[in-house]
Amino acid sequence: MYGTMKVAIGGPLKVAFRPWVEGLENIPATGPAILASNHLSFSDSFFLPAVLDRKVTFIAKAEYFTTPGVKGRLTAAFFKGVGQLPVDRSGARGAGEAAIKSGIEVLERGELFGIYPEGTRSPDGRLYRGKPGGLARVALATGAPVIPVAMIDTEKIQPPGKVVPKLMRPGIRIGKPMDFSRYQGMEHDRFVLRALTDEVMYEIMKLSGQEYVDMYATAAKRRIAEAAKAAKEAEKAEKAARAGKKQDES
Repeated sequence: MYGTMKVAIGGPLKVAFRPWVEGLENIPATGPAILASNHLSFSDSFFLPAVLDRKVTFIAKAEYFTTPGVKGRLTAAFFKGVGQLPVDRSGARGAGEAAIKSGIEVLERGELFGIYPEGTRSPDGRLYRGKPGGLARVALATGAPVIPVAMIDTEKIQPPGKVVPKLMRPGIRIGKPMDFSRYQGMEHDRFVLRALTDEVMYEIMKLSGQEYVDMYATAAKRRIAEAAKAAKEAEKAEKAARAGKKQDES
C-alpha cells in the first residue's frame, strides 16, 4: 500500500512542486536510520518520503486513525498508506513512551524512522528547542545513526487560512549521519539526552538557516495564542468604550 500511495501522491507532488534536494547520498541504501527534521508544515511528511527511494515511517496523532464514519476510515487508510503510525497523545508521558516504542520497532526492522524533535510545527518559521525524550532515547536504544534534515519553505506553500496551495519549489537538505555510540548505555542520563538533542538541532539549524529560539515550540504557541486573545479582548474593550462615548455625546 505504501508503494501505491507513494506513486499516487509522491509522483504528482514532485511534478507539481519540483522540490529540490541536497544530500540524498547521505541516506543509507539499507539498514536503520533516524531522520530528524525541522517541522514547518503538514506537508513535510509528504515531501520528504516523495524524494526518497526507501520507505520512511513517521508517527501521527491517533485521532487520524480513529475518527468514525466514511471520512474517518478514508483518513485512516490514507495515513497508514503513507507510512504513518498512530500514537495516542492524550497524555504527555504516555504519548512519549508510545512514540519511543514505535520508533524502536521501526528501526529494529531495519527501516527509516522520521521524527520531528521540536514536537510540533513551528508557529512562525523559526527553529525551536528540541524535546530531549523521543529522539535521543530512540537513538541510544537502537544505536541507529541520526540524519539531520532541513525542510525549506514548505510553510509558504499553504499558509494558515489559505485553501489553495501556492505552486513553488520547496527544498530539502539532508545532512551527514551522526554517530552517538559514545553515549551508549546512558539513555537514562537527562544531561546526555539534552546534549544529544542539542547537537542534532544545531546541525538542523546549519542546514535550514533558520533563526534558533531556545524555547519549546509548544510554549511559543501558547504565548502567541495568549497574545492574540489579549489583543482581541483589548479591541473589544476599545469598541465598547467608543460606543459608550458616542452614547454619552448623544
